[in-house]
Amino acid sequence: MPLITITQNFGSDGLAIARKVAEGLGCELFDDQKLHELVQRQGISAQEISELDEKSPGYWGFFFKSRPQIFLNVLESVVYEVAQRGEGVIVGHGSQMLLKDLDCAFHVRILTSEGRRADQLVGEQGISREAALKLVRHRDKEQVGFFKFAFQLDLDDPGLYDLIINTHKLDTETAAGLIVKAAGSENIRTCSLNALGSMERLALEKKARAALLENRIDDRNIVIEVFDDGVASVAGVCATAEEKKRIETVIGRVAGVSKVVSSVEVIKGAV
Repeated sequence: MPLITITQNFGSDGLAIARKVAEGLGCELFDDQKLHELVQRQGISAQEISELDEKSPGYWGFFFKSRPQIFLNVLESVVYEVAQRGEGVIVGHGSQMLLKDLDCAFHVRILTSEGRRADQLVGEQGISREAALKLVRHRDKEQVGFFKFAFQLDLDDPGLYDLIINTHKLDTETAAGLIVKAAGSENIRTCSLNALGSMERLALEKKARAALLENRIDDRNIVIEVFDDGVASVAGVCATAEEKKRIETVIGRVAGVSKVVSSVEVIKGAV
């Protein structure tokens, strides 16, 4: 069963297509609602998700500076945990970026013209076409800004995708059928145990980094590597012995971490 990511623009048919793909393949759909539920289980409130999810860095400047990075680490850990299952349809949230090196993931980009998306909003929300165009452009700008800030990659880089579909002349059923057929190709690999294990380790690392930030510990000078048995290797520098102890304690309390092996060095004045 394939692992598929679907990236869409605001107001496009991406979510409807993703639903049909999941139905056609008989696998689980991880849309905004499902992913947000998983994020909330890790301590991020629904309000914060609404304020931070796929917003541009300029918007984030209004918040305490560590909260966006905590949210991003938690979101990334959730995507990696979903990928551990080795199958499913993940909609957005940087999944195509986070899983770009995973051979068994099939990445799809859904494109819809600005004008068509505006027309759909006019019909659905009863707003003027001018207002609809402004909303589409604003949300597109925010999404592009978010991905550049979070991943230092261009959302529209064709190299991130295995299949790009312009739905201007295609209905939802046809577009979904193309993805289902492509996903059934013999060249789409089943996720190996090594790949799934890698996703588990990455998820734990992101959880550990979120925990450090949640405890007001700067993680910029900390290197974390998690191994198959849940052992977390922690290296880097900090300013005091007390901070070193806090780093080790916080990471050790992360669910899934079995042991902390620390080589953190105390260097007076380290930042």
